[in-house]
Amino acid sequence: MITRQTKWPRLVTASLCAMLFLAVPQGFSGAAQDSEGKRLVDQIQGVFMDLADRVKPAVVNIAPVSTTVRSGENPRERNPNSSGTGSGVIVDKRGLIVTNNHVVGDAKEVEVRLSTRHKFIGQVIGRDPDTDLAIVQVATDHDLPTVPFGDSSKVRVGQWVLAVGNPFALDRTVTLGVVSGLERDAVRLSRYEAFIQTDASINPGNSGGPLFNVNGEVIGINTAIINFAQGIGFAIPSNMVLQVVDQLRSRGKVMRGWLGVGIQEVTAELASKFGIKESDGVLVNDVFDNEPAFRAGLHPGDIIAKVNGHSIETPSGLSRAVAGLLPGAKVELEIIRNGERRLLPVDLGERKEDAVMASIPAPQAPVLPELKLGLNVQDLTPELAEKFKIKDKKGVLVSKVESGSAAQEQGLREGDLIKEFNRQPVNSADEFKSALAQIKKGDSVLLRVMRENRAFYSVLLPKEKEK
Repeated sequence: MITRQTKWPRLVTASLCAMLFLAVPQGFSGAAQDSEGKRLVDQIQGVFMDLADRVKPAVVNIAPVSTTVRSGENPRERNPNSSGTGSGVIVDKRGLIVTNNHVVGDAKEVEVRLSTRHKFIGQVIGRDPDTDLAIVQVATDHDLPTVPFGDSSKVRVGQWVLAVGNPFALDRTVTLGVVSGLERDAVRLSRYEAFIQTDASINPGNSGGPLFNVNGEVIGINTAIINFAQGIGFAIPSNMVLQVVDQLRSRGKVMRGWLGVGIQEVTAELASKFGIKESDGVLVNDVFDNEPAFRAGLHPGDIIAKVNGHSIETPSGLSRAVAGLLPGAKVELEIIRNGERRLLPVDLGERKEDAVMASIPAPQAPVLPELKLGLNVQDLTPELAEKFKIKDKKGVLVSKVESGSAAQEQGLREGDLIKEFNRQPVNSADEFKSALAQIKKGDSVLLRVMRENRAFYSVLLPKEKEK
């Protein structure tokens, strides 16, 4: 069902008129103000109309093709109702097209339809699921219309943008809006996220289409919307797109740098235990043996504050910064260790497809003072190590977690291996109990925990034992 949307254009027109009439110099008569305001509105309207005319020819419709063996039929048949139908943008006059990986899916060939209605069968020559990007090549004997890329690092919240695509098979639909936010990295759509958020309408079918600035430069590739939300769309920034496309063209795959660490967000509780601010960096909870960070001397409990001079505030920010560099690159990490800042050079390795992900349980709500520690521990034996598939030889095993306790609230569970208690190693239940006995009422406890051979830090606030 198609419904009319009239409020948005009227709102834009009214807002523009209000701003433009306010911009008319004082002293103009009412008639002069009306005339000047209309002239300025016509000029801005003309800018967007000219922009749309200039960029639309480079936007294409992309749909998967299916093979049929029925006699007399075209062996390549377009499926107009496929969920993979989307958009793309021509970035090279010899027929190179950028789109979303989820638009092409597992297809090796797709149908590409130009604004002139000409159709091509395009070959999917590269894809990168980690950023949801793919490139398609069509064979052509003449130059195709293209558009240039802009620098997404210069994009600012509030600037005007134009989205062009094929929502619901409505070819080359143009929508106007502004940049609503930058570096959105908690959308959980792909591994490396730094989305441009926009309120320019993006709908199913817009995926893979370009987001333009007023100069006609591509500053993003539209990739997603939030279901049931209005005016919340996301685009992959152009600098990330260019980086991925260049590697796909030259290597056929994307190579990414690799540190070899487990990391987690610095919560208020963790910041207090490590004597830092929440925004100071990202906490290293594990350093993988014989990986670049291990060889460079990075330790669990270090805080990575900067990479090559650029501040790091979130785990995803660190992942993007490292993955954006090539294997073999030398990076300079600024770390905080025991309250002191120091520089640490690291030679990056190459991230493998089966590399261990540096992930941890989602942050939990702060532990309330009335909750007790609520866990039992025991020595790690070979039998228990085998039962819980623990490769580590040292640590204290969590044998029970009480319901409603601080330990349960923080996500601890039976089979977890506690490696450190307040930054000190613990290798037996007696050592753990002795360390706990030294804790004063009201003090919190910092545990370093291994689960399925991945590490994370957790802060618990014990309760005084009942007598």
